[in-house]
Amino acid sequence: MIRFAFSPVLIAAAIFAVAAAGPALAQQNSTGDDQQNSTSADAKHKKTAAREHSAKEKDKTAAREHSAKEKDKTAEKDKADGKPLLVASFGDWGVYQSQAAKGRVCYTLAQPKNREPADLKRDPAYAFISDRPAEGVRNEVSFIMGFDVANPPETADEEGDKAEKGKKRKPVIKGATATVGDQTFDLLAKSANLWVKNAAKEGQLVDEMKKGAKLEVRAMSKKGNLTTDTYSLAGFSQAMERVLKDCSGK
Repeated sequence: MIRFAFSPVLIAAAIFAVAAAGPALAQQNSTGDDQQNSTSADAKHKKTAAREHSAKEKDKTAAREHSAKEKDKTAEKDKADGKPLLVASFGDWGVYQSQAAKGRVCYTLAQPKNREPADLKRDPAYAFISDRPAEGVRNEVSFIMGFDVANPPETADEEGDKAEKGKKRKPVIKGATATVGDQTFDLLAKSANLWVKNAAKEGQLVDEMKKGAKLEVRAMSKKGNLTTDTYSLAGFSQAMERVLKDCSGK
């Protein structure tokens, strides 16, 4: 590659040498001989470069084949060890498989495209939909938020109403929700994870996600920060089709 990079410089130097030659016949002959020698040397360099390039391409092909074999071996080992294996990607969603004690687990997940407030420090977030046919589980929806999520108080009284005069009013804890279009689903917090509060509505949420363009997950942290994670639903429908295919349970 370095040799090719210098070729324009050599050509420019040869042209300059010819232009600078005097009228003397001996000098012209000398210049002509030098030019012929230069042309011959260039031809040899090109042949050498071509051979080197061919050898490098063969090495690259062998390296790619070796790498592919190693990946296949790793994938088989991971499958046997029960580690998640990426089997397909559709838009913003990846489809994975793993082997559990009770059978195969298939799921699709994605990360949010946007997180608000943008300056709030937290761990990565994920939307996670899984099938575990051996356990009779389909369309199980969960969200990993990256922080401990607060659940609203079970009583009707709000803490803000109990605040004493002159003291700073505490933020009212709002329940977490998942929204697609005009459909909103209540979520239940368990530490840093969210689940659909009414499990019977998980299938409905998945259906809305298949038809929708974006999913918004809103939750309040235990520190009182209200957050919104926005997911793109591009490729989600195809991802769920693959999950169903790989974990059909048949």
